[in-house]
Amino acid sequence: MQLEIRNVSKKYGRKTVLSNIDLCAESGECVGIIGVNGSGKSTLLSVLAGVLKPNSGSFVCDGIDLFREPKARKNAVGYVPQGTPLFEELTAYDNLSLWYDKKTLRRELDEGTLGLLGINDFLKKRVSKLSGGMKKRLCIGCAIANRPPILLLDEPMSALDIVCKQRIREYLTAYKNAGGILILVTHDVPELELCDRCFSLKSGRLHEIHHPNDAKSLVDSIV
Repeated sequence: MQLEIRNVSKKYGRKTVLSNIDLCAESGECVGIIGVNGSGKSTLLSVLAGVLKPNSGSFVCDGIDLFREPKARKNAVGYVPQGTPLFEELTAYDNLSLWYDKKTLRRELDEGTLGLLGINDFLKKRVSKLSGGMKKRLCIGCAIANRPPILLLDEPMSALDIVCKQRIREYLTAYKNAGGILILVTHDVPELELCDRCFSLKSGRLHEIHHPNDAKSLVDSIV
């Protein structure tokens, strides 16, 4: 599988946030995107996920432009935003039930990806009572219900404890090894260890960079 993002632009009025973004990725690859706050990283993922409409460009996966084929994009792309768009009054199980049929949900909890994410630990708790890390793992669990080959992640491990980070890292590693494509927005050097290539988003454009291996290198890459 291969994806190609070509000439993607996004404007808000006269302000250009994304300018002719180009990016390619193949099966089993993780692409990291870094940048200062407000540089357009979340906007880029929102455009690819279909939350925002681009002003121009294409998002092609195996010959299909996902911007023009919403049904194909729904099956091909999973999206984990910065926030946690869950039903707070429902349990973790009830939220998952909105995405999985009963048989598949049980199988995934017992021996699949939901089990790997450790969701069984808080399955019957209301979302309003869950920690930030639990909510993030649950969001990932919902996003992968259709087994999408492309996963968009907006700072998935931000402000999480070390146990939650390890759970998510283990899952993302397994996802890559199974041939999935990850596009990962992050500010953290340890998360970039998952990435095969890294880009900095500055002034609306992507610039490929060498893998930052410390905080200073990370800062130098984005300013």
